[in-house]
Amino acid sequence: MISLKKLKQEFAICKLSPNSIIPDWIWASSLYSISKTTDELSLVCEQDKIISQPGMHQEKDWKCLQVVGPLDFSLTGILSSIAQPLADNKISIFALSTYDTDYILVKKEKFAEAQTVLKNNGFIII
Repeated sequence: MISLKKLKQEFAICKLSPNSIIPDWIWASSLYSISKTTDELSLVCEQDKIISQPGMHQEKDWKCLQVVGPLDFSLTGILSSIAQPLADNKISIFALSTYDTDYILVKKEKFAEAQTVLKNNGFIII
């Protein structure tokens, strides 16, 4: 049985141009993710840490569920088993993965519904 831990913070997903410098404010977040491609610099962090800057796009009001880990790399289908019932209920997610575990971000207005769906599909929410 998979346990998911609710994080209390609200998060935002930001997009900057690929040659942007990583802003200093991101380091103050308790959880952050930085991804860079040839097309964009993508940041996820606590939304109250963000200082807007020109050319930055933001998508605010995300809540987060952490898959209680650590998860072994041999495990398969964890993210899929979470994403599928949410997708079946028209609940969009933004997923992050780290070495030890996965994080599922859900828009704040759908967070309670997402928890109900996941509980109904056998997940434990703590």
